[in-house]
Amino acid sequence: MTTRNDRPHRYSDGQGFGDPYEGFGLGADGPVADVDPVDDYVLADVVEESQVRPDDVDVAALIEVGIEYLAIEQYEQAIDSFARAAFYAPEESAAAAEAWVSKGIAHGELSEWDEAASSHREALRIDADDGLSAAAETNLAAALWESGESTAPLEHAEAAVERDPRLAEAWYNRGYLLNERGQHEEALRCLDAAVSLGLRTAWVADERRRALEALGEFDRAAEVEERARSGLETRSLNRLREE
Repeated sequence: MTTRNDRPHRYSDGQGFGDPYEGFGLGADGPVADVDPVDDYVLADVVEESQVRPDDVDVAALIEVGIEYLAIEQYEQAIDSFARAAFYAPEESAAAAEAWVSKGIAHGELSEWDEAASSHREALRIDADDGLSAAAETNLAAALWESGESTAPLEHAEAAVERDPRLAEAWYNRGYLLNERGQHEEALRCLDAAVSLGLRTAWVADERRRALEALGEFDRAAEVEERARSGLETRSLNRLREE
């Protein structure tokens, strides 16, 4: 079994912040203005729910703040931001689903698998968007696997691929789980699909090599390992040049 850190999840997509960054507020008449997301006390200590008018809350901005927290590995603050976004988002909306998926990802980064699974299930209950639901399915598969379940994760990984065949991480998760079940030929097909969709990482290469070796295709496995090592060395040299 791989650990959570060995198999990164798909993060919720956001629009990013402007340059220069102008701060964050809950609305023109709200209690908070010019808040920087690195101030980790702000959402819990400054925002008082009783003073907030739901119509004034910028749910998209709350999600963006949560994504910024994810980027700087402040996962508890990210969870708080996504929880607030889910609370204020219109019921059954895509924004609510995105907040729940993102909250599940943040819980996963803390290895809080039960909470992660609950968040992804809530996103699936809303079922507002196939892309978001696919992300919820594949992340739910990973959370269940990490919590020790063996059957349900593959079902959710397959559901993710059905919902969004363009989601590379869903193909990878399905391939990984099939490898674990000894279905190496089908696993290789899924992993090749992940690569064709742009997911070219060391952990994908490791799973492809594992499938090829199990199928007795040792020459191809060696080629995969060599290309992966060459790619890693190239990226390391590029980073050194940039520095």
